[in-house]
Amino acid sequence: MKEVIVNDRMQSGYRYFLAEPSGKNFDPRFRPELTPKEMLSLGVFGGKYMTDCRNEFPEEWFSNAKLSPEKFNVALNCFGVRASQPLSVWRKKGWIYKDDPRGWFQWYCRYYQGRRIPDEDDRQIRRWAAMRRHAAQIRKNCEKGDALCRRRQRQALLQWAYDSRIL
Repeated sequence: MKEVIVNDRMQSGYRYFLAEPSGKNFDPRFRPELTPKEMLSLGVFGGKYMTDCRNEFPEEWFSNAKLSPEKFNVALNCFGVRASQPLSVWRKKGWIYKDDPRGWFQWYCRYYQGRRIPDEDDRQIRRWAAMRRHAAQIRKNCEKGDALCRRRQRQALLQWAYDSRIL
């Protein structure tokens, strides 16, 4: 097993092990439509999310990533809208797990790379699955392929690895 040591602005000396090959052996309930690399290149989280932790992940993930090191930039989001709560809200609602202080996307990136934490993986996969209701609302209320319809929901889905461009 490969050990990963994290030293960035939100974690110092955090260690985890990769138990599975990158992009393989996901829980059968978890079928993301987008990889972390695809999400970063499409534009998520206003480009602010992964600016200080690039050393932890494959360089190729960042080759076409839309990043904004200084501040959140809504223009970098695929659908050009803000669709997420501030980190302070995530903390207040108990959505942040101690090992992943940046939230769901950080968990997904680490899970994708091969880290496994059974209880936390189960919790995050259940949260991911709950996002399907937003895809159902888009299907019900929008013409297929109308990227201007429900842009905020589409952006939110994109940030949960659902390819809302095809709905």
